[in-house]
Amino acid sequence: MVGFLNLMGTRRFRSTFLALWTLAVLLPFALAVSVSIEGQEPASSGAAEAHLGNGYEAMKDDRYQVAAEEFRAALALNPGLVRARYPLAVCWFALGKSQEARQEFDRLQKETGGNPSIAYYLARLDLRAGDVEPAIKRLARLVNAPPFPDTTYYLGTAYLQKGELAAAEKWLLVAARADPRDFRVPEHLARLYQRERRKTDAEKQFELSSRLRQRYDQASQQAVACSRLLETKPLDEAKPACEQLFDPNDPDRLTTLGLLYGQHGRYEDAVKPLEEAGRLDPDSFEIQHDLGLSYFRARRYREARKPLEKAVALRPDFFGSNALLGATLYTLGEDELAYRVLGHAHALDPEDCDTANLLFKEALILANREETQKKYDPALGYLLTAGRLRPQDQEVQRRISELLRRVSHPPPQKRAEEDTPR
Repeated sequence: MVGFLNLMGTRRFRSTFLALWTLAVLLPFALAVSVSIEGQEPASSGAAEAHLGNGYEAMKDDRYQVAAEEFRAALALNPGLVRARYPLAVCWFALGKSQEARQEFDRLQKETGGNPSIAYYLARLDLRAGDVEPAIKRLARLVNAPPFPDTTYYLGTAYLQKGELAAAEKWLLVAARADPRDFRVPEHLARLYQRERRKTDAEKQFELSSRLRQRYDQASQQAVACSRLLETKPLDEAKPACEQLFDPNDPDRLTTLGLLYGQHGRYEDAVKPLEEAGRLDPDSFEIQHDLGLSYFRARRYREARKPLEKAVALRPDFFGSNALLGATLYTLGEDELAYRVLGHAHALDPEDCDTANLLFKEALILANREETQKKYDPALGYLLTAGRLRPQDQEVQRRISELLRRVSHPPPQKRAEEDTPR
């Protein structure tokens, strides 16, 4: 547990697990919706998906080897399940199995057309291998829209390893502005200044790094204690220790506290620290996503909507936030908006069956509404979407054929003949 909590302790690591946690959270909701509406389990509840869910759960507990085996089992059943291949690659990376991680990330890069998150991990694998030049090339292409907050830190580190000190200082200073609580940045700046014989500047950076590291270590220890108590004690006994993380001036500690509560199913308790974190850092995608996710799990869907909308505005092409927002709007009955958001989420990850299921249901809801109002053209558009999602659905195909006849505007005599009961 210690390793994962250390990873959660600062914002630079939280994004790595956002997509994985979101999928694990969204899956039970989507399955429940599908069962309640159709009265049967969707295809995504098969054996491969079961292994996928087990893998996510193991990752949440820092059991990377167990998680890797679950993801491998899922891929053995469904080799095209990209949602299992990405977390498998992350597990290999976390376990230090660089060859296995690179093999998976290389395959993902070909399949996804160069996803920035995959390029980030490949760059870090380059750095592990001492291949500085390819790491710099990969990271330099990511800095305008970095997939993770510490992208510029690694770019500065790569330049430092190469001996290009001016470029290293430039990107390390950018990294310091992006996350002023990351103790690694001043530590590397101090090394750089030592090489430039800037003794005073180096000492200042070493001192800053030491203070930040001590604060980080203290937060990590408090997070470990909180997690253990939440696992073994009633909430009222665990809460005093956990609330030591509640620092009204530190969004990272607040977010860690919110994540810990959420990880242990205390979604209502997760809301307050995440709300405070959002107040301190309103433009943080991670915080807005975490807050929306906590509201969602607490079934406070109206309140989940605003932070999820902000998260989507900050990162329009992040699948997890779009999927959660679409599910939230679906629950609230905001059908047109839900249809658009779910459509975008589906375009981002066409293999996610749960998002496809919700989009299918929204398409039918809107098609039924438009057809009732005799608006056959838009009704046909929605039905065509449903038909693409489930081409084997005979009822949808029948309705498409019927509406195609209606919108083709046959002559009145022919139309009357077709409308005559037989």
